[in-house]
Amino acid sequence: MYAALLLALASAVAYASGAVLQERIAGRASAVKALRQGGWWVAVGLNIAGALLHIVALRYGPLTVIQPLGALTLVLALPLQAAVTGRRVGATQWKGAALTMTGLAGIVVVTQSDGHLQVLGGAQIAGVVGATAAVLAALGLGARFAGSATGRSLALATSSGLAFGVASVLTQTVAVRPSFGPGTVLAAVAVAVLSPGGLLLAQAGYGNGLGAPLATSNLVNPGVAAAIGIALLGEQFAFGGIGVLAALAAGLVATYGVLLLTRPVRVAAAWAPASVRVPRRAATSYALTR
Repeated sequence: MYAALLLALASAVAYASGAVLQERIAGRASAVKALRQGGWWVAVGLNIAGALLHIVALRYGPLTVIQPLGALTLVLALPLQAAVTGRRVGATQWKGAALTMTGLAGIVVVTQSDGHLQVLGGAQIAGVVGATAAVLAALGLGARFAGSATGRSLALATSSGLAFGVASVLTQTVAVRPSFGPGTVLAAVAVAVLSPGGLLLAQAGYGNGLGAPLATSNLVNPGVAAAIGIALLGEQFAFGGIGVLAALAAGLVATYGVLLLTRPVRVAAAWAPASVRVPRRAATSYALTR
């Protein structure tokens, strides 16, 4: 379990670095033009490294632990983006980071694992892939006809989180019990489509800023994976019903922390000369936007 936690943390560092690069590129170029920029391919490399670390972590830990740790991506993106942009992280964002970490720690504490990981069967894989395709199609229509840039961004982020969450579930199936059966082949093909698809959906969603879409993706991703793990793989929490309630409470704490991370923060203007000082009412920014 400890090895899985360390691998998941390293994965979050790689993903956070890639997300910060993606957001900066999205502010200057469309998703298609970004493909011609070297920085975007560095971001792709970081995402690939994060994915590989994540796959290994799934080999040694349950979905109910590994997937929620993906929220650390948003926590780690704060100081990384502050270092890149020169902006300080506000008190609200540090509070959000602390609550997120506390919630994730609570989930880890109540998660029960005997070291024997279960994987999806052939029929379950087909059902999950089919349901995922249907939901992604519906979200795609929602993004296409969204009445605002924010609505489109959130629809794309939800699609990205769903794609990554399902890809992780299927990846665990392939990693734990590799074979050449029809179910495993379908799972591998689905992962090959969903993983880059989730990356491109995330890139498109960052066009309206990093905070809200990254938060949405980081909440949908573990939620989907944990739901599948509990419903189809028999994963559970320690202490019975009390453990379930404790996990839900910890999840709510982490969710609130993630939402705090996307709130607007004041930008100090006292350093500026009087001639260019920003009026107090207008001196606002967003911790995870351009």
